[in-house]
Amino acid sequence: MLLAPRYGQATLSDLVPSVLAHLGVAGETDRIGLDLSGVSRVCVLLIDGLGAELLASHPEAAPFLSARLGPILTAGFPTTTATSLASLGTGLPSGQHGVVGYLIPAAGQDRLMNPLKWRLHGEGPRVDLLKELVPEEFQPTPTAFERAAADGISVSRVAPPYQGGSGLTRAALRGGEFRPSFSLGDLVDASAGALRLGSRSLVYVYHGELDLTGHARGPASAAWALELAQVDLMARQLAERLPRDGALIVTADHGMVEVRSPVDIDASPELTDGVRLIGGEPRARHVYTDDGAADRVAAAWRDRLDDGFAVLTRAEAIDNGWFGPTVSPAATERIGDVIAIARGSSALIRTGAEPLQSMLIGHHGSLTSAELHVPLLVFRG
Repeated sequence: MLLAPRYGQATLSDLVPSVLAHLGVAGETDRIGLDLSGVSRVCVLLIDGLGAELLASHPEAAPFLSARLGPILTAGFPTTTATSLASLGTGLPSGQHGVVGYLIPAAGQDRLMNPLKWRLHGEGPRVDLLKELVPEEFQPTPTAFERAAADGISVSRVAPPYQGGSGLTRAALRGGEFRPSFSLGDLVDASAGALRLGSRSLVYVYHGELDLTGHARGPASAAWALELAQVDLMARQLAERLPRDGALIVTADHGMVEVRSPVDIDASPELTDGVRLIGGEPRARHVYTDDGAADRVAAAWRDRLDDGFAVLTRAEAIDNGWFGPTVSPAATERIGDVIAIARGSSALIRTGAEPLQSMLIGHHGSLTSAELHVPLLVFRG
């Protein structure tokens, strides 16, 4: 069953603006209903790939986090890291911040770009996208972190070093001080220290190893459960170091499912006729068609994929509200002419064009509850 993001009420894009409201930033409102009375220091810990359903099914591996299970948020669409991090950082749905998928068109290029790496995808000449596609121009709206810093809040972002000057960070997560973390222990120490700066503080923390393990070994694997146990310990250690006026909020960017019945686009000629580029990812594909071919391609994809996928035109997906209540002209141009998302345990892989990704066990991107629902766990100092 496919669900819809709850934009404006309980999505990742609503989280940081709601926190800012409690920290006293003018013009911000609590869209979620957070219990943060008396709190002047907030740490938002995002665990990549920690879906609410996955956490609920592993209480033995994560006793600390599982003890606070309750409210959930929905990620936006698609349920993928670049989109979700941009939504968290800007406080906007993908239809407004413009990071509408894992692989999307790059203005002025005839190839797709990967927003996570801010570089062009596939074969072709190397292009410095940081110069050709300036992140601050790609997404010019002030981020939630910039709005917090402008109000006098001490803002810190704790993440792996490679994220410090990345295009995605500059586009959607800029604001405050970046503090690189090199290990779990370093992450906890850096976050706890940053939380005590100033009279009000906001600390954003990113951890990505759980997602990597889920992709490679599957979210039902012993390796995934063992990695979750490490995440649980990290969260507990951070909560134990909260100041009295502090709070820790644990959430995620998406969940994950194991793919059991993939469809290979590269081995299906009926899926490539009239198609110019194929973006997105295996469970949420953006299909960019030849001029005038969108309806014909949508019909062909529906015939080939049957009930295992929902296939919509761009206009239908926008009308469904998948990208948010408002979709900018720039974001509209980046959305595929046709959108195909998985309903069950299938995926649209590309063994020729994307051999490594096609080998992965765990995937996400669609609007099933396993992918869309993420936890909202609040711990007080």
